[in-house]
Amino acid sequence: MKISAQFKVFALLLSVGLVAGCSSTGGTTEEGAMGSDVGAVDQQGGSTVYSGEGQGGVSSSVLTEEERTAAREQAEMEALREIRVFYFDFDTAEIKPEARDVLVAHARYLANNPAQNVRLEGHADERGTKEYNLALGERRANAVERFLIVNGASRGQIETVSYGEEKPAVMGSGESVWAQNRRVELVFE
Repeated sequence: MKISAQFKVFALLLSVGLVAGCSSTGGTTEEGAMGSDVGAVDQQGGSTVYSGEGQGGVSSSVLTEEERTAAREQAEMEALREIRVFYFDFDTAEIKPEARDVLVAHARYLANNPAQNVRLEGHADERGTKEYNLALGERRANAVERFLIVNGASRGQIETVSYGEEKPAVMGSGESVWAQNRRVELVFE
């Protein structure tokens, strides 16, 4: 019985606290007035921030659909530019189709930033002679360079170098290791 009485008192105090916390301040606002400098969300989903000095303020719903699309595309391009390593199949310097959109994003960035330079480092796996792998790494770096130039980058922004098999990304042997070593890395300077 004693526990039941304590429980009832606790429940009563909790209820009183909840009701007191939810009560209004008693102030009223005029119909349509917000009581702050920030306007509510409008019917189109935008919002307006007022300066408080009788001026119109800035509205997020002013952006046109084209501006929103351009901003979204810009964000996507920046995300693509985070990828800076491109992989190749065995004994080839052909750029894979899945790498093309990413390389286009890098080319556009270079075209829009003429002072930016990039070094293309070509690599090969351990199979083949040192001379052959140096030449293969160079062909891979040159293939990426040509792709960047065709898509807007300037030849003067790009330097190519081949390391062949000398700087593997992963040590060891086997197809999964070799696949990670057949690459071109973009190093922005």
